[in-house]
Amino acid sequence: MSHKISMKVLPALLLAGLSGTAGASGFQLLEQGSGLGNAYAGSAAKANDASTIFWNPAGMTQLQAREVSGGLTAVRPSFKFDNDGSQVGAFNTAGDGGDAGSWAFIPNAYISWALNKDLYVGLGIGGPFGNATKYDKPWIGSAQSDEFDIKTMNINPSIAYRVNDMVSLGAGVSWQKIEADYYRQVGILGNLPRVESHMSISDDAWGWNLGALFTLSPTTKVGVSYRSTIQYHTDGKVKLSGDGSAAGNATANALGNAGGRSDVKADLEVPDTFIVSVTQKLSDRWEMLGDISWTGWSSIKNVDIIRTSGPLTGQTAQVLEADFQDTYRVALGANYAYSDALKFMFGLAYDQTPVKKASTRLTSLPDNDRTWFSFGAQWKPAKEQTLELGAAYLYIPKTKINQDETSLNPLTNRGVVIGDYNSSVWILGAQYSLAF
Repeated sequence: MSHKISMKVLPALLLAGLSGTAGASGFQLLEQGSGLGNAYAGSAAKANDASTIFWNPAGMTQLQAREVSGGLTAVRPSFKFDNDGSQVGAFNTAGDGGDAGSWAFIPNAYISWALNKDLYVGLGIGGPFGNATKYDKPWIGSAQSDEFDIKTMNINPSIAYRVNDMVSLGAGVSWQKIEADYYRQVGILGNLPRVESHMSISDDAWGWNLGALFTLSPTTKVGVSYRSTIQYHTDGKVKLSGDGSAAGNATANALGNAGGRSDVKADLEVPDTFIVSVTQKLSDRWEMLGDISWTGWSSIKNVDIIRTSGPLTGQTAQVLEADFQDTYRVALGANYAYSDALKFMFGLAYDQTPVKKASTRLTSLPDNDRTWFSFGAQWKPAKEQTLELGAAYLYIPKTKINQDETSLNPLTNRGVVIGDYNSSVWILGAQYSLAF
């Protein structure tokens, strides 16, 4: 009995630890290992430690016989809304919601093991997708979103084979779990109290990844990698709760009897990613790193939330009209070896958003293009140990929103949120690697 309980509790504990706020565009988390100081430039080619398992498993052939790597990244986004003519929905409310961002912490862990001089196996654990926004109440967009939280956990066993001195190949499979929680206020015409809606959904699914690493010369490496889409068929519940008053609880019960409280399902396909990377040693001191990546965000258009119980079974409870578009990310990095033990790292990147219009920007995900400015240091206290520290500031231009949800339901319309977001992100990270 205790074994069965532990098998259920372990994924939940890992998911709690792997929650995070997206540093990359959309709700992608790039914080999967070393490289923050370079803005993750050269990610599929550098193969410095066991975290290459995520970026390009072929890179394991560049490692020592046994290596482990683990790290923690702290992400602090800021999303401050400035109202410019929003229209309230079925109930009156006001307020700009304060800062919808907050600190989040994203861990990762990897181990790589050489079975012989050419064949390596490895295992990685991380959270490649995540996002969290939470507004101070009251705010004018409460009918659209008060709080939105996505968590993922990815377990990625991998294998790599050195074909010859120039070519290595790698592959992996991923078991990935997702959980999402979505809170908003439900208002109805008249003076009845407000009711909070809480939707929680989850699922797990499988994906895969491939990679190749080409050592063109002692100073030049090129890496390519691909990570597949993962199709989720989530299910869960929508629960309504009153404001604690007798009238509020009665309103929640009435809406629930009308079908507002039920089981739900929603399909979601998280995107695939393709990366081309290069590293080039310029001298004994300087190294350049480059990266171009593509993310297939167009796999997410509209997310239809369907009722699966109650009198309204089969009907659409809500549609999240994301209309995401595919994106590119370009990164350039440089390393300066101050000594054999100390290296300084620099990075610059431009990251496109999958949200292309103010009318499709969600209050739960007020995303925009971002420019990364990164720096860091790598210290080797001994030949077998590496400690890497990094920091990044992400500049996000003023973000316009014009999200109209008045027509979703004439009795419970969610108004129009019009205005601008002033946004930015700070990222701090540490990674420790050990060969043994």
